This record gives sequence, structure tokens and C-alpha cells, in this order.
Amino acid sequence: MKRALFVIVVLSMLLKACGQGSSSTSKKTREDAEQTSMLPHLSINQEGTTIQARFNTPRDFYRMETDSMSFASYLRNLPLKTPNSEVKYYNGEVKPNYGVYAAVIDLPIGKRNLHQCADAIMRLRAAYLYEQKRYKDIQFNFTNGFRVDYSEWIKGKRISVQGNTVQWKQKTTAANNPDIFWQYLEIIFSYAGTSSLSKEMQEKPINELVIGDVFIQGGFPGHAVIIVDVAIHKTTKEKIFLLAQSYMPAQEIQLLHNPQNKNLSPWYKLSEIDEELKTPEWTFKSTDLKQFHE
Repeated sequence: MKRALFVIVVLSMLLKACGQGSSSTSKKTREDAEQTSMLPHLSINQEGTTIQARFNTPRDFYRMETDSMSFASYLRNLPLKTPNSEVKYYNGEVKPNYGVYAAVIDLPIGKRNLHQCADAIMRLRAAYLYEQKRYKDIQFNFTNGFRVDYSEWIKGKRISVQGNTVQWKQKTTAANNPDIFWQYLEIIFSYAGTSSLSKEMQEKPINELVIGDVFIQGGFPGHAVIIVDVAIHKTTKEKIFLLAQSYMPAQEIQLLHNPQNKNLSPWYKLSEIDEELKTPEWTFKSTDLKQFHE
């Protein structure tokens, strides 16, 4: 039994990749991208350097209220690269924008092929908690269920994988700084993914979605996207939202276009989701929405 668990851990490193499965939507052509760029778009503040500052809400919508110290506020204020920037892979190569993304999040992703879909979401959650100095709340599970707490990592403990055994071992002196934090994240990226993250999160009805919730399908492959902003109609109270993702190979986080409603893009309308949510590179079920435990 232990051997089976270890095999799962090893496989998670090889098969944790996002996408490239049967659920993926077809790739857009360059012609599609050119046509998309010619469609009318909502008013965008090209000078805006955050999600909230750059992407205005449609007429008669207002942004959902958030506490300035909340995860929701952290997400909608993520820094953006300049308009028309292209997503970079971990090796510096460019991901062509065939109608996939509307903006690029300005955060480093490291130089290893690790920062994929679920990894980006865990990274955002952990970075928020790190910023709030909530170190004891930073914890994620490996694919085999082994829990890795950042509060243990900063004591100088490290993960040891020997044969069928995964355990903590004291390896160095206690320390806590951005480099130590990133080392922790890369261990999480290596042994966790959509399969483990989906089991950690709590299901919720789609009509209750808020910023910070995640559409996720756990598997090998699987995929996950995170809601980074929500707005509400002044009269009808209908919700619209913005989505962000990483993908494979490891790449920068990107704000997604809405392929189903190009006039509203990059906003997605909750009322337009029946049984499926179609994003540029993956199709989710309406029942795939989950939230982090507080």
C-alpha cells in the first residue's frame, strides 16, 4: 500500500501537467486571433497597472465589495505587465496569444517547468498568506495526502523521500525569507497538482461564486482557473467575473478572454453558464466550483 502511495507521488511529478486532455477546447488559429482583436471590446484603461485599474466593469455593474486585507482584494490588485505583453514560459520562450489571454500577471515564475495550473493557484493563495504573515495557514498536500506545512519548513525541516517513505527531516537552521518561501513552493509544485488541490478544497454552488473561488478538475491531466474579480449588476444583481490561469509548459499567469461572449470579454457572465463553462483552453462543468477553507 505504501509503495502505491509513493508511485502516486512520483507520477504526480510526471503527469501533473495541466490540459492536453480530452476536455481541452480546440486551439485557435492565427486568423481567429486577428478576428478577435477586431471585435468591439469594453472600455479598458491602458494605463492601469492592476486588474482592477485596467479592466473597467460594463455599464450598470459595480465591483463586489472586499476588505482591503482579504484574499479577494489581493487578487483583483495583482500587478499586470504592460498592455499587449505576451506570456512567457519558464524557459523564456513566448506563448503566442491566439485569443487566449487579455493580460499577463507581472509575477516571476522561476526557471523550472513547475508553475502550471494548480501550482499558480496554490502560489497565489500562499503568497497572500505570506504577505499577511499567516505562516501557519500555508499548507498543501502532496498527491499521496502527505501534508506540507510552511510553519515546519521555516524551522529548517525539509522533505525526505526515500523508497516508500515521505517524511520531515531537520536539514538546516530556521529561516524565513522570500527565497526560503519560493523553495517551499517549488517542492509543492513538484509533488502536488490538480488531483491533490481538488481534494483539499470545498465544493460550493456556482451561484455563490466569489473572488478567490476556483473551477477545478482534478486528474492526470486536469486543469484549474481562479476567479480574480467579480462585479454585480445594479438592478438584477447578476454576477460577472474574471478568470486567471497558468497552463503547461510552466508559464506566467494570464487573465483569460471569454471565447463565448467576445463583446463582454474578458468578463464572464454567470447567467450564460448552463452546465458548462468554456474557457479558451479548457471546458469545466458548472459543478466544478470550489473554495479554499478559511
